Amino acid sequence: MFGLLYIAYPLLTVSEESAGGAEQVLWTLEQEMAARGVATTVVASAGSRVSGAFFSTGAACTQPDDFERRNHEHQERTIELLQAGQFDLAHDQSGSFWPRAREIDIPVLATLHLPRHFYPPHHFLNLPANVSFNCVSESQGREFSDLDPCPAVVRNGILLRQFQANPGTRNGLLWLGRICEEKGPHLALDIAARAGLNITIAGQVYPFTYHQQYFEREIAPRLAKMPGARWISSPSSSQKRQLLREARAVLLTSLVNETSSLVAMEAAASGTPVIAFHRGALAEIVQDGVTGYLVDGIDEAIEAVSKVEQIKTEACIRHAQEHFSSKAMARGYATIYDRLLQREHCSSSP
Repeated sequence: MFGLLYIAYPLLTVSEESAGGAEQVLWTLEQEMAARGVATTVVASAGSRVSGAFFSTGAACTQPDDFERRNHEHQERTIELLQAGQFDLAHDQSGSFWPRAREIDIPVLATLHLPRHFYPPHHFLNLPANVSFNCVSESQGREFSDLDPCPAVVRNGILLRQFQANPGTRNGLLWLGRICEEKGPHLALDIAARAGLNITIAGQVYPFTYHQQYFEREIAPRLAKMPGARWISSPSSSQKRQLLREARAVLLTSLVNETSSLVAMEAAASGTPVIAFHRGALAEIVQDGVTGYLVDGIDEAIEAVSKVEQIKTEACIRHAQEHFSSKAMARGYATIYDRLLQREHCSSSP
C-alpha cells in the first residue's frame, strides 16, 4: 500500500455535491482508489467529504475575486503537509500547484482539466523534475503534445450506478453546468426560445465578478422574458440526476474547446440525448446520430432538437456503460501511479 495525496482546487469543497467538473472527478477517483485499498488523503476546503482521510486548508471562498489569497493559503498548507513526509505520491487536480513541486521530494502527477490557453504559459517553463502531466481527452492531449514527456491521456469517468433512465414522459430542454460566458448558457436560452420549448438552466455562479456580471447581463434578462424558462441555482446531485433523466435533450453550448464533459456522460447514462456544439472533446463523448447530435451553431441546434426522438435510450445507456466508467478511469490512473512510483524507486536505489 502507498500513501496518495489528492490536491483539490482551492475555492470549492469536494463532495458528492460538488458542482465543478474537477471536484467531481477528484471525488469519484478518490472513492475508487480508496476502494482499491490505497491510503488516500484529500487536501481541500473545509467541509469536504471524502472516502479516505481529509486535511482542510481553510474555508471555501464566499467573497468575490478571492482566488489569489485563498490559493496561497491552500498551497502553503499543502506544502507543510507534504514536507512532513507521509506520502509517496501527490496527484494535483487543483490546476495550479505543480510549479511548487520542487519544494517536495515525491512524484507529482498534475491532471490538466482545462484548454491550454486557460493556463499561464510560464507554468510550463522550467518544470520541476518530479512533475508529470496527464490530459483527459485525446483532443486536449494534442494541445499539450510539446511537453516532455508527452502527457498520458486518462479519460474522465462517472459512477454509472448513480444514473437511471426514465421510462416515462420527457419534457423540455436542459442546460446544466457552471454559469459563465465560455459555457454559453445564454445560447441555450436562445435555442429554446426559437424552438418554442421550455428550458431549465441549472448550475452554479462561481465567486468571480465576471461570472456574476455575466449572469446579470445575459442570463437574468433572458429568464425574465421567457415564461417557459426556469433557473435552478446550485442543484443538489439528486436534483441533477432527476433533471437529466426527465429532459427531452441536454444542450451543451460551449464557446471553447471542451476537454471533457461530465454532463454529456451523465446524460448518456440517463438515456438522454445531447445536442452539443462541435468543440474539442465533445466529439469524443457524443456519438453523432447515436447518443445525440454534434452541431455548428444555433440554427443546426434547433434542427437537431426536432430530431431527438430518433435517439434511442438504450443506445445512450450502452454507450455510457462501454466508455464512461469510473472504474476504467481508476485503472488508467493506477497504471500511471505504478509507473511513477517505480521510476521513483529506481532513481532512489543505490
